Amino acid sequence: MTAPASTTTIDLVARFPDTVSADARPGFSGFIVKKENLVEVATALRDEFSFDLLSSVTGVDYIAENKMEVVYHLHRTTGGPGLVFKVQVDRVDPVEVPSLIDVWAGADFQEREAWDLMGIKFTGHPDLRRILMWEGFEGHPLRKDYKEAFFEEEVKPYKSRWPEGKHTYAEFKNPFRDNVKLPADFNLDTYKPETEEQLYFSLERSGMKKSDDAMGTDEIVVNMGPHHPSTHGVLRVAVKLDGETITSLKPVMGYLHRNHDKIGERNTYLQIMPYTDRLDYFNSMANNFGYAVTVEKLMKIPVAERAEYIRVIMAELSRVQNHLIFIGMLINDLGSMYTPSLYVFEERELILDIFEAISGARMMCNYFRFGGVVRDIPEDVMQKIKDLVFERLPAKTDEMERFLNENEILVARLQGVHVLNAEEAIRHSVTGPVLRAAGVPYDLRRADPYSVYDRFEFDVVTRQNGDMYDNYLIRFDEIRQSLRILEQALKQIPGGPINSQKPAYQVRVPAGEAYGRVESPKGELAFYVVSNGKPNPYRYHVRAPSFVNLTAVESMCKGVKIADFVALLAMLDIVMGEVDR
Repeated sequence: MTAPASTTTIDLVARFPDTVSADARPGFSGFIVKKENLVEVATALRDEFSFDLLSSVTGVDYIAENKMEVVYHLHRTTGGPGLVFKVQVDRVDPVEVPSLIDVWAGADFQEREAWDLMGIKFTGHPDLRRILMWEGFEGHPLRKDYKEAFFEEEVKPYKSRWPEGKHTYAEFKNPFRDNVKLPADFNLDTYKPETEEQLYFSLERSGMKKSDDAMGTDEIVVNMGPHHPSTHGVLRVAVKLDGETITSLKPVMGYLHRNHDKIGERNTYLQIMPYTDRLDYFNSMANNFGYAVTVEKLMKIPVAERAEYIRVIMAELSRVQNHLIFIGMLINDLGSMYTPSLYVFEERELILDIFEAISGARMMCNYFRFGGVVRDIPEDVMQKIKDLVFERLPAKTDEMERFLNENEILVARLQGVHVLNAEEAIRHSVTGPVLRAAGVPYDLRRADPYSVYDRFEFDVVTRQNGDMYDNYLIRFDEIRQSLRILEQALKQIPGGPINSQKPAYQVRVPAGEAYGRVESPKGELAFYVVSNGKPNPYRYHVRAPSFVNLTAVESMCKGVKIADFVALLAMLDIVMGEVDR
């Protein structure tokens, strides 16, 4: 399984001499595929070359060349190097690219995002609707010629704020005191909101067909959320029911959308780091890790050895507290309120004490820097980490297992309720614990090692049933493996500097592209960054595991009882800051 990865060595040009060419731009890699042959090449990559996992779909607007590009990152669940291929089309509306949803179902939400924010129309997509912006939104905000309300400048720092420090409140320029851009002929008196007919039509179209001998009952549509606490934030799910059985389901997201990608493109490389904290706000250390790895690839710089160990320690502590919270909140969702969740929050608080001591913040840590970390771990804090890792956390994990794992009500509620099997999970691009609970031993710390994970002994744990009970138990398994890694890292950590670079307010990043990914507690967290050599990234895109994993939720829930929906959604362990970005 262990293989140095990032790009592949297969010769796709030899297989498709007339339709595929190598990407010859300096700093870029992969292949460029003709639009007309996209589905054919993608199918061959899946079936002949075994690239069964579509990791990421990213749209890029090259306005100066009058081109739009869609970038696809593929990987094999058996591990090893990845492959990137691209399709380029003229930047003339409608910008059309064939959909790959029939090749990889995991393209579904990612293509909808590229349509919503970039205006790239994926022909053949069965449900191409806006996904993050609201139905009546005008324009495509990630296009390079899009100007939002009260547009000031393309990139930060804005001249009005630095160095003079003068600012005005943009909202005060608007009669409605709102930071919105209204259409030219907008009239509040005659305005009618957009209906949601497309959503309900899509719900109808994807519904299960009734058997001939089924009772002639009426079906109803129920909206779960967006305020319902069990949807883990502001997620709305439109559910179509036949009695108590779910026949169709569509998640509706975007209530927390801030256009994180656009913010990233406006900011300098260093200014982006604290914004990554706000993605999966339970795991800011993992977010920092993924972004730092990506920019370091672009800069081609080493990371100080001691900093590599510190990064692993922070990431694994973050994974432990994430999985503990998953366990507590799952049981909350099942109706056993408060007690288990308060037990696990006590352990999380002790880990957050560590984060606060080294970074100054409990949740928004902003701790990683290109080439290392901000500051070293003080000796007294290192001792606290050792006490937690060697003594308290193993004992508390045992205690939680003893209290919960053989509770007959919990077992009866979870056992035998299907989540995903291996084939379904891979087809929908699901990664992380849910994929491993389906029996697929795919973990980026082994399949595509980064940092110093290749120095540690640990197992990629799997379960074979793919039901809710296995998805629950695998979190305990992963906590134990994280503690194994932490024990080794604490024993092996070397002395020395904590950054290979001198502190700088701004970094210059060579022109080119990079795709960096880490194994976050939710799955594959990846960043795709394109640099044009300027202080701000030309394209910045987050491949968020919560967002991509949510693609499978309809497949998971069709045919099950509505009573199981909340628990099935909990299995994906989504955080809406990462879904909506």
